[in-house]
Amino acid sequence: MLNVKTVLEIATQCLVAAGCDTSRLDAEVLLAHSLGNKDRTWLYVYALDPLDANQINKFEALLRRREQREPVAYIVGHKEFFGLEFEVNPHVLIPRPETELLVETALNIRDWRLEIGDWRVSNLQSLISIVDVGTGSGCIAIALAKNLPNATFFAIDASPEALQLAQRNAKRHGVADRITFLQGNLLQPLTSPVDLIVTNPPYVSHPELVAASISLEVSQYEPRLALDGGQDGLEVIRRLLPQARAKLKPGGSLLVEIGSTQGQAVVQLAETYLPGANIQVKKDLAGLNRLLVAEL
Repeated sequence: MLNVKTVLEIATQCLVAAGCDTSRLDAEVLLAHSLGNKDRTWLYVYALDPLDANQINKFEALLRRREQREPVAYIVGHKEFFGLEFEVNPHVLIPRPETELLVETALNIRDWRLEIGDWRVSNLQSLISIVDVGTGSGCIAIALAKNLPNATFFAIDASPEALQLAQRNAKRHGVADRITFLQGNLLQPLTSPVDLIVTNPPYVSHPELVAASISLEVSQYEPRLALDGGQDGLEVIRRLLPQARAKLKPGGSLLVEIGSTQGQAVVQLAETYLPGANIQVKKDLAGLNRLLVAEL
């Protein structure tokens, strides 16, 4: 009978052969999940414990899926983002660590509190409205809602399946009563201006989507609707910016996640569609262009 340590070693070798970049980590996550959502540290504490045939069969079923390069997050059904766990499935993009920059910037872009009097009782959050465009799993809107408990939110997505998932995540984290979910294209369903627009839009170009450099996990499993930014990767952003001008209150702000090579192009677009705005591009922890910030 094989023990935990041996099973992990065999699984890691299988995933290396399949071309998975994080083979050992993937094997640990999948085995821990198959054993009843154990913590990964459990695997080391009980490394010499034997696994029975039923346990090995359950794990092998997950391992086969990963060998086909299905993302681990889809296999286990969840992904952590901004310290919160989100349900995910193939209808939504898997949350990325780099998108946390958008949430951090949204929380710090302005003082959401009244700057006169006692801030503990003079709070502007109840007056703040925020919309997340292309909400997917809802991770951006929900992370913001957890940190701005008196703000109101709108979450828009073209996919009804994505909205259903986002609503489940909102209920899980206790913020569903403050998020209005709207189905539609970009900002069209929004009926009144807001203070802040945040979005992680599709910004991958057609050439990138078919290039050998893009991972099979992305090209074969994640929703094309959430990735495809057209021939130059900017088609969705190009449609969003003129809508944003009409849907932002005076003094409002727009945050748009972008591709690492798109900084100069999106600044030019923002200057065209948002004349007079304070525009900058923020870099992520890797030093790559990641976020367009436009403040009216």
